[in-house]
Amino acid sequence: MPEVNIRKFLTMIEEIYHEGGKAAQKPLMRGAIVAVIENPFAGSYHEEITGFMKDLEPLGLDMATRLIAALGGDPAAVEGYGKGIIVGQNGELEHGALWHAPGGYAMREVLGGAKAIVPSSKKVGGPGTRLDVPITHINASYVRSHFDSMEVGVPDGPRGNEMAVVLVMTTGARIHNRAGGLRASDIKGEDGLR
Repeated sequence: MPEVNIRKFLTMIEEIYHEGGKAAQKPLMRGAIVAVIENPFAGSYHEEITGFMKDLEPLGLDMATRLIAALGGDPAAVEGYGKGIIVGQNGELEHGALWHAPGGYAMREVLGGAKAIVPSSKKVGGPGTRLDVPITHINASYVRSHFDSMEVGVPDGPRGNEMAVVLVMTTGARIHNRAGGLRASDIKGEDGLR
């Protein structure tokens, strides 16, 4: 398989103090990193594509490390995560599925073995396409306070022969969360769900 050809990175950090209620003493931070890369399968159908997942693994680790640094540098501060991909118009949705394992395992590794499955979204679109990336708690998918999403996009990408691969991390629950359910302090950590 060809090496991953990166055109550019884009990193976004949000600091959220309130959603209409009292301002939090410590803001929730939501961060996303996007790598715009060449899609080696764009333009024609390829039966065998799975080898590219292995090629994406170093990129996933690099992106996860960069995102933690942008959020302050402490992996222990990260409580939520998600991933996504926008495939350029000369590609197909299945090319986006190749990001599931490299993106998810990279975050779990740099976060010290997080247990929950990394939620994901993907779509095909052109430059400026926006993607809502779902977020859950890193160790228990049922922690309702951490159900969130972050909208991401690249103004000039992905071009037709590119993909925009995305990782998202947060430092806590939604500001003013009050929808009940399993609390982060009650996680058992046995199965990635509770």
